[in-house]
Amino acid sequence: MYTLFGVKDSGSAAIECALEICGVPYSKLEAASWEPGPALAELARANPLKQIPTLRLPGGAVLTESAACLMHLGLTFPHAGLLPAEPVARDLALRGLVYIAANCYSCISVIDYPERYTTDTGDAAFAAVRAGATRRLYLHWDIFADLYPVTPGRFLGGEQPGALDILAAVVSRWSGTREHARQSRPGFAALLERVDAHPATAPVFLRHWPAPAGA
Repeated sequence: MYTLFGVKDSGSAAIECALEICGVPYSKLEAASWEPGPALAELARANPLKQIPTLRLPGGAVLTESAACLMHLGLTFPHAGLLPAEPVARDLALRGLVYIAANCYSCISVIDYPERYTTDTGDAAFAAVRAGATRRLYLHWDIFADLYPVTPGRFLGGEQPGALDILAAVVSRWSGTREHARQSRPGFAALLERVDAHPATAPVFLRHWPAPAGA
């Protein structure tokens, strides 16, 4: 059985969605570096950074990084359709997963913890770091939306939401991204809302975010 470390309103929602789509048994351990609890020590043993999501595989190996977890599930359970079957489409989806992780997710860490990214301890410095990272985050999402244009009635993964759709829908929930996208890339914003509402993903999203994104 898989074991997923995570908490509500976190990136673990993406892996939870993928596990549900794959139809494989898994257990959840409530743990996060910012929420001390009984499972935090176990998370630290599995992932010294204490980052979530962290996914323990049935054989005991541990995967960290959202993109890596989604790639693993997509390749291990091809019937689930998390990754396209056609090689070029699959490669583009893998590129997109790494793009979000490297460019968008990383900005959110700076926004949430600006004190880690400056030697100045003043509030003004923290605000400047946060503002710069937010501006960069929105630019990265605009570029992503242009690289992966939306086909009406379809998802980035095809007929059903795939790993790339799921990760985009989760990571775009923070730092005002949805509000920005509605103004800057309305077609992309509409795609994210369709991922939220799809029967394959909606139950997980509702568990993590009972209110609509940006509400």
